[in-house]
Amino acid sequence: MLRRLSLVLSFLATLAPMAHVLEAPNKLAIEDGALWLAIQQHLYRGWGPFIGAPTEIGALALTVLLLTPRFGTGLARRPLIVAALAYVGMLAAYFLFNAPVNAAVNGWTAASLPADWPSFRARWETGHAIAAFCALAGLAACLRAHLRGAGQ
Repeated sequence: MLRRLSLVLSFLATLAPMAHVLEAPNKLAIEDGALWLAIQQHLYRGWGPFIGAPTEIGALALTVLLLTPRFGTGLARRPLIVAALAYVGMLAAYFLFNAPVNAAVNGWTAASLPADWPSFRARWETGHAIAAFCALAGLAACLRAHLRGAGQ
């Protein structure tokens, strides 16, 4: 049952970063800083605390639980280690790239938008691209662990 729940959380943890990656080309094409700021401040409100953090932290916690001696034996162990590292990578990308941009953007207005706002946009999109890569790696590793552990 825990392996199945791990797969569900892994899948859910992949959704938000992949959504950001899929919309990135359109957001990177926005040349109006005030429009980009409005999108950042209004469209993404609530994603982190209600979708991103619970699924990403949950996926990491459940993967670590599956690595305990009770569950993490046999052929499933290596993929679970890869998955745990991938989820640590997701969280690191958030804290290194996205959190500083979010903190800065939250205090901006259209009038106070800095001239270098495109560099903040690039950093934010880069963080989500890294997170999406890590999420996919984590999901693939969890699926592999699930398949390897199915016979145990």
